[in-house]
Amino acid sequence: MRALGVDPGLRRTGWGVVDLKGARLIFIACGTIAAPVVGDLGARLGALQTEIETVLSAHRPDGAAIEIPFVNTNAQSSMKLGMAWGVAAAAAARAGLPVAEYAPRLVKKAVVG
Repeated sequence: MRALGVDPGLRRTGWGVVDLKGARLIFIACGTIAAPVVGDLGARLGALQTEIETVLSAHRPDGAAIEIPFVNTNAQSSMKLGMAWGVAAAAAARAGLPVAEYAPRLVKKAVVG
């Protein structure tokens, strides 16, 4: 099974692809999507969607795991981050992938222990 992991953001969205072979994870690829700093929010989200779709078509994962946005004290920032999450989830769903959500704390703990 091949999995795509996404850490969504409006400025930078991180992604990684691994193959799951039994209990082993095999690194395939990773990268960062940098949203354009100019343009309105819709244009930035559109660029994010295009780049995620490019990653999906290049690596053909079987499923996606997307980090749930961290809720900040600034409601407007949290809402915009949620929009980036929505774009990532929608792109994966449009590609026919099941989408799993993970809390930031669980992701960090799984990665660093």
